[in-house]
Amino acid sequence: MDGVNEIRRGTLQEQTFYEQVGGEETFRRLVHRFYQGVAEDPLLRPMYPEEDLGPAEERFTLFLIQYWGGPRTYSDTRGHPRLRMRHAPFQVDRAAHDAWLRHMRDAVDELGLAEEHEEQLWRYMTYAAASMINTEG
Repeated sequence: MDGVNEIRRGTLQEQTFYEQVGGEETFRRLVHRFYQGVAEDPLLRPMYPEEDLGPAEERFTLFLIQYWGGPRTYSDTRGHPRLRMRHAPFQVDRAAHDAWLRHMRDAVDELGLAEEHEEQLWRYMTYAAASMINTEG
């Protein structure tokens, strides 16, 4: 009977959100789908001065991976996220907020996460979007 009462390592209680939702692949799918929407959005696309959205997509992917408990590659390469500072050069108003959330909602929906994970992720995304508003309108 040795070990019967031991909790197996790797149970959900010990896993990070990152691991619970499928790790790097899930976050890469999320952000790629999000940027597909951004690429066609007349309000958001001008906020990305790089001709290719690939670098922005990679930065956002690495940020979310780190935030949700995955590898710290983002901080190792870019330092502290300082999200409001990094977004300060852009006028982020309510319309930009709404457009951002519209594309993120599509991306989250396509992941097909368990309801509790989807709700947790969406709460963060709505909070993050609201905190980036820096312009009236």
